[in-house]
Amino acid sequence: MGRNTRKRRTPLAAKVVAGAAALAVGGGGLVWANFHASAHEESPAHHRTRSAAVRVATIDCPDVGQRIRDVPDRARGEVDGELATMDSQITEAYKRLATTRRAQAGDSRYVQNAVLGPLEDRRKAVIDRIQLQINRAGGKADDNLDELAQCQGRPAEQPQDGDGQDGDGQNGDGQDQDGDGQNQDDNGNGVAGPVADDFIDIDDVEPGSRNSRNGLAADGDGGSTGSFTTDCGVNENDLFNSDNLIAAPGVDNGAHHVHDYVGNQDNDAFSSDEDLANADTSCRNQGDRSTYYWPVLRLQDGTEEFDANDLGGGADGNVGRILQPAQAELRFVGNQQSDVVAMPKFLRIITGDAKSFTNGDANANSSWSCTGFEDRQVTDKYPICPEGSQVVRTANFQSCWDGQNIDSANHRDHVAFVQEDGSCANGFRAIPQLQVRLVYDIPAPAVENGEVRNPYAVDSFPEQLHKPITDHNDFINVMDEGLMNEVVDCINSGKDCE
Repeated sequence: MGRNTRKRRTPLAAKVVAGAAALAVGGGGLVWANFHASAHEESPAHHRTRSAAVRVATIDCPDVGQRIRDVPDRARGEVDGELATMDSQITEAYKRLATTRRAQAGDSRYVQNAVLGPLEDRRKAVIDRIQLQINRAGGKADDNLDELAQCQGRPAEQPQDGDGQDGDGQNGDGQDQDGDGQNQDDNGNGVAGPVADDFIDIDDVEPGSRNSRNGLAADGDGGSTGSFTTDCGVNENDLFNSDNLIAAPGVDNGAHHVHDYVGNQDNDAFSSDEDLANADTSCRNQGDRSTYYWPVLRLQDGTEEFDANDLGGGADGNVGRILQPAQAELRFVGNQQSDVVAMPKFLRIITGDAKSFTNGDANANSSWSCTGFEDRQVTDKYPICPEGSQVVRTANFQSCWDGQNIDSANHRDHVAFVQEDGSCANGFRAIPQLQVRLVYDIPAPAVENGEVRNPYAVDSFPEQLHKPITDHNDFINVMDEGLMNEVVDCINSGKDCE
C-alpha cells in the first residue's frame, strides 16, 4: 500500500516558524512568543514551575479520529489531513486560552465566546468535510459526528488556591501575572506543565503496581517463548521531526511535538512505503529498516534547544534540552498461548495515546519507573529516582493482528492487545510483540512547597500539558521478509536471538 510520494526535505532546525508572523499579529500570538523568551530571563524564580499560585486550563475536545470507522482507502489521506487540521485548531485555541488570562479574569464568558465557541464552529466545518469525503469515496459516514464538535474548558490537575474555575474552565481573579497578564515563572512553556503533582518519588510507589488496562506482556511460560532483539542505537544521528507518518501522513508538524527516530532514516510525513523500503537504517542488522519512534524527553532547565522557535518545539510549548536515551532496547517476544505469525510488511502500530490527558485512559499505555525499581510502574506520574538510578520508559505493543490490514481508519482497529489469558480474541492472530525499554540519565527534579524545579517531561500536544500519561510509541514494520521469518522462527522455537 503506497503512501504519499511527494517529498519535502526541510531539517527541523531550519523550520524557523513560518507562522510566527501570523501568531504575532493574531489573537494573543505575540504574548505566546513572549512566554518562550521569558524562559531565558534570569530571575530568582528561574527554572521553576509554579503549581500553587497559577491556575491553568486546557481544551478538552472529543477525539473525532477514534470515532471514525470504515473509511474507504481512497479517502484516507484526505481524512487524515482533516483530522490533523482539527489538531491545529485545538493548538491555536489553547494558545489563545493561555495568552488571555487578563481578559478571562475580567469577563466570565470570555473563554466560551472568544475561544470555545469559535473552535466549535471551525470543528463543525471540518467534520462536515470529513463526512463528505467518506461518502464521496463510497463509504457511509457516521451522521452523528457533529456531536463531537463542541469542546470544553478543563482545569489542569494541579493544586489551586483562591477561587475555583467557572463552568467554562476559565480563570478567576487572583492570578500570578506580570504586566502583560503573564506568569513569568513557567519554564518558558506558557505554564503548560509539568507541575509538582505530576511527579512521585519511586519509593512511594507500591511494588507490583500498574493502573493500566493496556500494555499486557504477551510472552509467558507457554506458547512461543523465544525472543528477538534488534539493536538500532539511541538516535545518535539526531533524527528529529514533529511529523507523524502514521496518524498524519502528508502533514507537516502533524504531531505538534518532536519525535526521536531509530531504525529507518527516511522518516517524515511525506515518506512513502517505497521510500521506507529503500532507506538507510541505524539498525545493526541491515535487514531491519523498520521505523521506531517516540516523543522526546526534555529537561526544562532553561536550555535553548535547536528547535526553540520551531513548530513542534518551542512554538508548540515544548521547551528545554532534549535528552538522548542512554539505552534503547527493542525486543520482540512471543505469545503465551500460541505460535506467532509473521507481521506483514509496512504494518503500522501506535501504542498509547498522545491525547490521553483529555481522552481518558482507554488507549493509554504509559509506564514509568527507575532502574533497580522496575517492579514499581506508574502511568500518570513521572518518577523521581534516587541517586545512581535512571528513569525508565517502557511500552508493550499490541500483539494481535486482524490478519488482513496493515492500518485502519483510526490506526487502532487492525491490531489489539492480548486478553488476560494471553490469547488473541475475535479471530485475530498472534504476531511478535514489540517491547520498547528506554533508559535515561536525568538529574532528579526537586519538589518543594508545591513547586518543581528543573523538571523533565515528555513532549506533547500543547493542550495535553506534558502529562506523563500521554506517552506513546509508534512502529512501522519494514523488515526484509527473510529477517521477519527469522524473528518468527526464533520466537516459536524458544530461542533468544539477536
